[in-house]
Amino acid sequence: HMFNNPRYITRGIASHLSPVLCAILWDCIDQMPDEKDYLQVFKVSTQHSQTVFTHSQEQPPYSRTYRFTIDFGFTGTIFVIDDGDHSTMLLAEEY
Repeated sequence: HMFNNPRYITRGIASHLSPVLCAILWDCIDQMPDEKDYLQVFKVSTQHSQTVFTHSQEQPPYSRTYRFTIDFGFTGTIFVIDDGDHSTMLLAEEY
C-alpha cells in the first residue's frame, strides 16, 4: 500500500508549515480511496482568513478541495512522494 511506510518532512515543510496542517495533509492521503499515485499534490492558499487547499493526483485522477476556518499562514504547493521505502512531504520548490 502506498504511503504505509515511514514518513518524513523536509526542512522547508518544518519551517513553513504548522504541525497541525502537516497532520491534516497526511490524514487526507490516509482517507483517500485505495488506488494512490506515488505523487500527491496539495495546492494551498489563504482566502478571507480561511485556508483552502486542493489535494490531487494524476493517476487515477483524483481531486478534492478542503476549507478550514483557520488561517494557517501558508500559500504554495506541497508534494508528498512515496518512493517505496518511505514517504516525504516537501515544498514544490525543494523538488
